[in-house]
Amino acid sequence: MLTIIANIHAQPDKVDLVKAELEKLIPVTRGEKGCIQYDLHQNNEDPSHFMFYENWESRELWQAHLQAPHLEAWRKAADGAVANFALNEMTRVG
Repeated sequence: MLTIIANIHAQPDKVDLVKAELEKLIPVTRGEKGCIQYDLHQNNEDPSHFMFYENWESRELWQAHLQAPHLEAWRKAADGAVANFALNEMTRVG
């Protein structure tokens, strides 16, 4: 199993746009092959900071997700609205 932590920081004036576009990803991604968990979080003290906590059956299935049309649509919709984006591939150890 592969865990992904994705941190997305919206431009301060684009928080609502980024949130709405991220929320669109949830139902379609949860239906993808290999998706075990796909949960979006918003920082209580910094509303411009979003985090996806994801679990995938394998790295290969997660890589297929990255090529999905809905992610390309998200990238286009959020172009210029995201200040910082960081992905971490993690393995559960306990």
